[in-house]
Amino acid sequence: MTTAKPLRVGMVGYAFMGAAHSHAWRTAPRFFDLPLDPQLTALCGRNDDGVRAAAAKLGWGSVETDWRQLLERDDIDLIDICTPGNTHAEIAIAALEAGKHVLCEKPLANSVAEAEHMTEVAQAAAQRGVFSMCGFSYRRTPALALAKRMVEQGQLGNIRHVRAQYLQDWLSDENAPMTWRLDKSKSGSGSLGDIGAHSIDAAQWVTGQQITGVSALLETFVHERPLAGDLVGLGGHGDVGADAPRGRVTVDDAAIFTARFDGGATSAGAVGVFEATRFALGRKNAMRLEVNGTKASLAFDFEEMNVLSFYDAAESPDAGFRRIFVTEPEHPYAGNWWPTGHGLGYEHGFTHQVVDLVTAIGAGEQPSPSFADALQVQKVLAAVEGSAAESSRWQKV
Repeated sequence: MTTAKPLRVGMVGYAFMGAAHSHAWRTAPRFFDLPLDPQLTALCGRNDDGVRAAAAKLGWGSVETDWRQLLERDDIDLIDICTPGNTHAEIAIAALEAGKHVLCEKPLANSVAEAEHMTEVAQAAAQRGVFSMCGFSYRRTPALALAKRMVEQGQLGNIRHVRAQYLQDWLSDENAPMTWRLDKSKSGSGSLGDIGAHSIDAAQWVTGQQITGVSALLETFVHERPLAGDLVGLGGHGDVGADAPRGRVTVDDAAIFTARFDGGATSAGAVGVFEATRFALGRKNAMRLEVNGTKASLAFDFEEMNVLSFYDAAESPDAGFRRIFVTEPEHPYAGNWWPTGHGLGYEHGFTHQVVDLVTAIGAGEQPSPSFADALQVQKVLAAVEGSAAESSRWQKV
């Protein structure tokens, strides 16, 4: 039994991300030695029956139907925000001002202005020992963390090219029902913010360089979708009849942009190509990143998440890429799990996220990615939208 001081968590939202976060809070202290003991204290959702059922299933000790009640409770130390983007700013700012640590799902907000305000509040709170982090969970994939380590160690030399894709197909059917992710007022953007934000963050984090400008194209393929079940209010999925009323899609289905990077501290800036879509038939969760340097290249595809492909020009110029199976004890995070060769899954990234967050809070240090890091991603998203609105004109970040 742990003797660590408890870290009592209140989580807002209990759908897809809420389930992933719940699993992470439960699992992290069972595989990693943490300075604080996470406790699933309260789950919050607007529907009383729904949140009670979710709390029982996911292991939460109590429920609330108004997130403001979480902030008034003395038995809550941290607020975990797993709600649509249009609610992030209000909840996060109020939580930080109430003295609660915050974990907020990505993208940080629905606008640069909201993200800037959140960052200002977060930086002030950090001075009081109240910390915040944005949930870019792919940073915690062992293969991507290894890629970052290799770049930092200089194994790739100076970075020249970055290629980032995030390909899914779950919206390819034009009769797939509306969700809140297709309503700009709730989600902020479509494939760009939902999945493209992950690619932007991963590319900047792995290379150590920030994007300084973009030229972009956004496309919406299906402009109306059937409403189903409680989707008259843009809730969830349901059976759709042929005569179901249809709602208007107000976000992008696909985002494509070129980018220039700032070079970081050591080299000239790289150039990049990014693509995000939920219309790539056959691709289920192909979050891909390739980085080409002057000495070597690396490539990653989340559909083979335990593998990092690496090419070293000095090793064997004619051999091509070799596969590194990222399950060795010396690889990031892997030593706390299974024997070599026994791979990890999607959920482990969220567990590692909890580990890094709790470790930082226990040490009294700013967790990463900070709200300021997430603000930089938000600025790239805004630049992409701005460029696309002006016929792909180059837009500075």
